Amino acid sequence: MNVADIMTRTVISVTPETTIADAARLLLDHRISGLPVVDPEGAVVGIVTEGDLLRRTETGTERRHARWLEFLLSPGRLAQEYAHANARNVGEVMSTDVVAVGPRDPLAEVVRLMEHRHIKRLPVIDSGRLVGIVSRANLVRALLDDLTKPAGGKPATSDVEIRERILAEIVRQPWGPRASVDVRVEAGIVELYGTITDERERAALQVLSENTPGVTAVHDHLVWVEPVSGLVIPAVGSEPPEND
Repeated sequence: MNVADIMTRTVISVTPETTIADAARLLLDHRISGLPVVDPEGAVVGIVTEGDLLRRTETGTERRHARWLEFLLSPGRLAQEYAHANARNVGEVMSTDVVAVGPRDPLAEVVRLMEHRHIKRLPVIDSGRLVGIVSRANLVRALLDDLTKPAGGKPATSDVEIRERILAEIVRQPWGPRASVDVRVEAGIVELYGTITDERERAALQVLSENTPGVTAVHDHLVWVEPVSGLVIPAVGSEPPEND
C-alpha cells in the first residue's frame, strides 16, 4: 500500500496572500490542523498550521520576554516574533520548510516522517504540483478498512497448520523465545506454555497468536522468570500442562 491508495485528493489550500482570518476560518470549518500554501502554478511554497496562529497579539498570547533577555536575543529574532504575532497574511507566518511525499511513496515513509518531524499531515507532490494530502486520519481510516475487511475466502486451517504457523512466526521475530515456548492447538484454541524472560513478550505472543488464521482463542500459561533474581511468576489463572 502506498500514499496514492489512502491520500485525500480534494485538497483545501491557500495562497501566500490569503488573510490570516480566512485561513483560520478554513481550519475551523473543515476541522483540519494545517493548510498547504500554493503559488499560482500549484506548487507548494509553504505550510500554515494551527501552531502558526497560537502566538497572536489579538489573543494576548504573543511571546513576551524579560527586559534583560531581550538584550541577549538578536534583533532579527525579536522582529520575527513580532511579524508572526501581528501578520495579516498567510505568507508572513507560514513555514517554508515543507516536508512532502510522493504518491508512490510507501506508508512506512509517511509514518517515519510524521514521527520524526512531529507533524500530522503531509502534502503529496507529483511533478512539482500538489495532488493530495495524507494525514494521520487517512492512516487510521486505512487501518480500520483493513481490520473490518471480510475474512471470507480463506481455506479451513487445521490445528497442526495453526501450530506450525505460530511457531514459524515466533522464530521469525527477533524477540521470539522459540527455545522456551511451546504451543498446543485444539479446535482452533491456542494454549501457550513455557517460560519468558521479559513480561512484554507475553503480550507479543498473545497478539502473534491472535493474528494467526484459524485461531479462535488464546490461553496463556506462560511463566515469567526474572533473569536477574530468578523469581518465577506464573500467568494469572494458569494451569500446568497435562501429561501426554
